[in-house]
Amino acid sequence: MSRKRRSDPDLLDQPLEIKNVVPLLDVMFALLTFFVLSTLFLTRIEGLPVNLPKATTAKPQAASRSTVSIDKAGNVFLNKAPIQVDNLATTIKTQLSSGQELIVVLNADGAVTHDHVIEVMDQLRQVPGAKLAIATQRK
Repeated sequence: MSRKRRSDPDLLDQPLEIKNVVPLLDVMFALLTFFVLSTLFLTRIEGLPVNLPKATTAKPQAASRSTVSIDKAGNVFLNKAPIQVDNLATTIKTQLSSGQELIVVLNADGAVTHDHVIEVMDQLRQVPGAKLAIATQRK
């Protein structure tokens, strides 16, 4: 059985055209845009953006479950939800499972007064089983 090779003389004489590649490039850029945007939304942001104080002995924590943030105005947030300082201890107790330790990361803006930070820390230390960590940045 012999195979005949079929060739079209009109196709052989035409130069390659770039217009056939343009739709492929459009699809590739659309896929690239999709993957870039989807990876941006996969990041886990735990606290509000605050200007953290700097410390040379800062160490990253392995796992944190709750984040308490204090912004410049002194507003307190628990996992991005506004909360009153007086209700902080009872809300943290509800998040604490029996026999399990909870790491609470405190993100306090550098402009917040020391009194306000101590008031929040005092509320957090009233919860048995909750460990307090203070967020800083490396110098």
